[in-house]
Amino acid sequence: MEEDLLHNDPEEYIEDEEQGMFEHFRLNVDPGQEPMRVDKFMAARLEDTSRHRVQCAIRMGYVLVNDKPAKANLIVRPGDMIKFVMPYRRRGVEILPEDIPLDIVFEDSDILVVNKPAGMVVHPGHGNYKGTLINALAFHLGLSQGPEAEDERMGILVHRIDKDTSGLLVVAKNDEAQIKLAKQFFEHSIERRYVAVVWGNLKEAEGTIDGNIGRDPSDRLKFKVFPNDSEIGKHALTHYRVLERYGYITVVECKLETGRTHQIRVHMSSIGHPIFNDERYGGAEIRKGTIYAKYKRFIQNCFQICPRQALHAKTLGFAHPGSKQWIQFDSALPPDMTALIERWRRYTSGPAAAE
Repeated sequence: MEEDLLHNDPEEYIEDEEQGMFEHFRLNVDPGQEPMRVDKFMAARLEDTSRHRVQCAIRMGYVLVNDKPAKANLIVRPGDMIKFVMPYRRRGVEILPEDIPLDIVFEDSDILVVNKPAGMVVHPGHGNYKGTLINALAFHLGLSQGPEAEDERMGILVHRIDKDTSGLLVVAKNDEAQIKLAKQFFEHSIERRYVAVVWGNLKEAEGTIDGNIGRDPSDRLKFKVFPNDSEIGKHALTHYRVLERYGYITVVECKLETGRTHQIRVHMSSIGHPIFNDERYGGAEIRKGTIYAKYKRFIQNCFQICPRQALHAKTLGFAHPGSKQWIQFDSALPPDMTALIERWRRYTSGPAAAE
């Protein structure tokens, strides 16, 4: 298992949109290396990683030298091997602060919990350099404008959710908080529960979807499920529980144990119950119901009511990086999803249900 997490190239990283972004390192001390403190050696070898961040990781026991926990003043010598994991800090992106309103659920000196609306991109990039959550956080936290802003203490995302998924995200406000939170995501100790509207009527009241998730070889914008014994993809585990049934659709709660990119969307689609109006994974077409024009108009109306995948990150719980106390947050379903569910509730309880 350990070898799956470590790479010889310090620039390699694993990126999972819902789990977070981590760098897994293995540094070998070269034969000609002068003896040097481990914190100084690591900071010199790792581009865009400050000595302060390295010292935080060492202090929290995340750095091993020859498989033993290191102290900052440990002297490394030729032949030594250093292993460690740290949250990835995106490089080369200019952060432009923007005065965008934020729905802040909680904030103190270490963290900020925000309720992200559907339609907001989390991080600048891939054509989305303005209007993102990071731009809004930069303004809220008083980050200066320009490339130098990346060196300041600012909101550091520990995990992400998709653009068209709404719900809760935790943001670290300093390096130490980031590393402690990232470790919890890495160890799957974070409590994350989502509510989704999916097509069809699930047979069981609850269940577990267990299958590797990796990129779809035929469509690089999509992910798909592979067998657990496959070398393709990464292990993913989703637990679901039925909350409401309306025959044609089901409202479910999904609890994540892992956090792979598009995990809930991919897993639910893999068992024949894609998320309602999820265009990428088959949910934006009629998957259950009649062929009548009246029903088709009803579905189109539902798509307009909730014009995105009906998925909301409702619950988020973790150990506070400062106090170590367990804290948990819950956010109400957004208006588009509540309106969608109410529309189905009325449809299946009225005369139209007999069609």
